[in-house]
Amino acid sequence: MQINDVLLSRSERLVFQLKQLYLDNGFRSYRMSKFEEYDLYAENKDFLVSDNVLTFTDTNGRLMALKPDVTLSIIKNARNETDKKEKIFYNENVYRANRNSLSYREILQTGIECFGKLEEMDICETIRLAIESLRIVSDDPILVLSDLSLSETIINKTGLRSEKQKELFTILKEKKIHELEDPATESGLSEETRELLKKLIRCNGTIKETIPRIEGLCTQSGYGDSFIRTLKTLQNEGLDRMIRIDFSLTDDINYYNGIIFKGYIPSYPDPILSGGQYDRLLKKMGRSGKAIGFAVYTGLLETNAEKKDSDDYLNIALPKGRLGENVYKRFAKAGYDCPSMEEDSRKLIYEDAVKKIRFFWVKPTDVPVYVERASADIGIAGSDVIRESKAAVYEMLDLKTGFCRMAVAAKKDFEDDPGTTLRVATKYPRIAEAYYQSQGRDIDIIELNGSIEIAPIIGMSDVIVDIVETGRTLEENGLKIKEEIMPISARLIANRSSYEYKKELIDRLISALSEKKEERA
Repeated sequence: MQINDVLLSRSERLVFQLKQLYLDNGFRSYRMSKFEEYDLYAENKDFLVSDNVLTFTDTNGRLMALKPDVTLSIIKNARNETDKKEKIFYNENVYRANRNSLSYREILQTGIECFGKLEEMDICETIRLAIESLRIVSDDPILVLSDLSLSETIINKTGLRSEKQKELFTILKEKKIHELEDPATESGLSEETRELLKKLIRCNGTIKETIPRIEGLCTQSGYGDSFIRTLKTLQNEGLDRMIRIDFSLTDDINYYNGIIFKGYIPSYPDPILSGGQYDRLLKKMGRSGKAIGFAVYTGLLETNAEKKDSDDYLNIALPKGRLGENVYKRFAKAGYDCPSMEEDSRKLIYEDAVKKIRFFWVKPTDVPVYVERASADIGIAGSDVIRESKAAVYEMLDLKTGFCRMAVAAKKDFEDDPGTTLRVATKYPRIAEAYYQSQGRDIDIIELNGSIEIAPIIGMSDVIVDIVETGRTLEENGLKIKEEIMPISARLIANRSSYEYKKELIDRLISALSEKKEERA
């Protein structure tokens, strides 16, 4: 064992290896201050992952910020020579708000930025370096690649207003192909566009598998062939085995344009590398040319060092209760049964070593968490639970069961006064807030977990936002539905990393379940 193996942590060893890789490929080191003037981020907030920036006032009275992003600082401060290209690597901490909490975290990133007078070969080199960076971390990495320009070309042609276009990007991002098959989806969407978007979602696989489909999409949409040329170059370099094409990769559409990519390694629920082209940012900051870069989240690798290795089982989280029991019967009919689950037992985890499947029962509201964290590869959850959790998962299939609706209910004689603050009792604060925010309505959320029908009866709230199945409970308590927010049904969700590594297993299961359609109750 070398001395650095003893004295250095895993992330520190990786940083040394990554730095050497970038030096060997002609990149120069760049060191930044931890702080930047807040105006830099305020003026470029569309290019930030989050609006939450940690600020303080320095001794000169200037409002400063802890860096939430490295690229903005590099582009601002690096040399501005329009006839040249800059090749920079860095090892820096950024400070961002946790997505699921009110706290901030310090994230160590090691990455590269290449900008200025770039050619196609520079784009390909950056993608190759992203793969080599992943190979330093793992023997079995996958780089997921997409082209936002193709997705934008198809969506922009709809002529829909920007908010509706964002909804279409969300459908792509979450693989909600069932919503495109629903006639209730935006009526302004032509059948031709629906089919193109479905093809985009289904276009997932190796370069060799997807090039013919991408060529068809480019022809139908009128998009050029630059992405295809890049893919063929990467294929000729022998990188096909480690690259997956997936147009569901539409993250950070304000930040990136053109090619974007994320890197995964086995057993990690989130991407450990992220990058892409950001020509729009370069232009906004007064520079010409093109730009591309990526960051490896080396700090994340340290915090997840003890995570167990992934296995070849398909791990499935089922919600406890009637929905989970009904869905398991559907799994069994499709050939995914687990005999031990029929036994009278209090066990929570069941597996079949022959079929390589593992089921476990969890609280319904916890299913998206288990899936997002890759403790389960897939799971079953109501669309209300998914939306409330805001879990970063793929929503692969509407199981057409567990039907109900999310609604606003109140006492039968209640009349809303828009001039007052509306008191809303609910188990679903995120859904309620988003619904009333879209109306510009001032509300006071009262979060409850029990029988919330009591709240308006005793005067604690004006209305409730809750799930309604038959409406009988409301009727018996003198309440009635005032507005319907959304229909609800059970969905099959998948972890994004698991889907890349277990795509064939998950697709086979989805196909089997789709053939066993259940009649609507």
